[in-house]
Amino acid sequence: MISFVRAQEIVMECARVLDSEEVALSESLHRILAEDIRSDIDMPPFDKSAMDGYACRRADLDRELAVIEIIQAGTSPTKTVGERQCAKIMTGAMLPEGADCVVMIEYTEEVREGVVRFTGASTRDNICRRSEDIREGDVVLERGERIAPPHVAVLATVGCVRPRVYRKARVGIIATGDELVEPGERPGPSQIRTSNSCQLYAQALDADTLPTYYGIARDTAASLDGALKRAMAENDVVLLSGGVSKGDFDLVPGIMTQNGIEILFDSIAMKPGKPTTFGVSPTVYCFGLPGNPVSTFIQFEILVKPFLYKLMGHDFRPTHSMLPLASRLEPKRVDRETWLPVRITPDGRVEPGAYHGSAHINALCEADGLIVLPVGAGVFEEGTLVRVRPLQ
Repeated sequence: MISFVRAQEIVMECARVLDSEEVALSESLHRILAEDIRSDIDMPPFDKSAMDGYACRRADLDRELAVIEIIQAGTSPTKTVGERQCAKIMTGAMLPEGADCVVMIEYTEEVREGVVRFTGASTRDNICRRSEDIREGDVVLERGERIAPPHVAVLATVGCVRPRVYRKARVGIIATGDELVEPGERPGPSQIRTSNSCQLYAQALDADTLPTYYGIARDTAASLDGALKRAMAENDVVLLSGGVSKGDFDLVPGIMTQNGIEILFDSIAMKPGKPTTFGVSPTVYCFGLPGNPVSTFIQFEILVKPFLYKLMGHDFRPTHSMLPLASRLEPKRVDRETWLPVRITPDGRVEPGAYHGSAHINALCEADGLIVLPVGAGVFEEGTLVRVRPLQ
């Protein structure tokens, strides 16, 4: 049995970045950039007005100004602003030659037709200067960035319509256990519906991968072997849930070994999730996850998810918050590092929710985050700051 920190180190050290591909800009959301993106233009590409108003010379602000033209966005000025002159200008329009400021239209009045004057006490320049945001050749997005909606706008701005991104990891999911039936079936005596497989499929989708479900493998060597072979042939990563403990029918580690997977660890000193198993072969990575849903969920979030993102070229770093406990917390037993679901109160404090153990399937639905209790932790008094990893 190894520590979680060591397990995480082993898993992350094994990750090798997948190959890359070009995708259409419209299909790039949440993909991971495989190259730096440089701008092919200055932004702004010209000096432009930051608002609707009048472009003029600051030296003439105390004088009446003749309006010599109207400049709308998307058109170029045709005249140079001289002494006691101005051009009516719209937001985003190119600044005319001769002007060094733009006065807001709200701070002007029309003296007579075609003549205005400034009514304010002072004004900013109200000009967006050429290249003040981006210079041609600047790196605007770096390799490894996960593309979010603002990044799509940047890609469009610099003309990158087919960004090169890392390939999505293909993830095979196998449920194991004679007691399992599919969600659409009504369980018989001693049976339950498979929930881990559905949960893992959703988590894999949420991690921007391509999951495939291979059904329920029974607790026989032949059934497990067949399912694992199919999944290994078609995926980069295989996730099995159940069958990894020390019982007579926990056959997953042995089947992994038979299929050329070198097991690097088979237990972690933490709860939930102690029997988590990880191995590698020349072509595939394999996680054997516990059968209880809370264990499976947490192990995916803290171990599998960062690994999948590393395969796809992204350094996944979940956010954490330091928040005070809402009440005294006295864990009954902390012989292993313990991850505990918690709720965050409206006033920003932390309290453990109802949690009956790793089989308590709806405990996470009522939780806002997770906290970690170290080995041998004693009493945590009300108000103690704890590190919270949000679930959403």
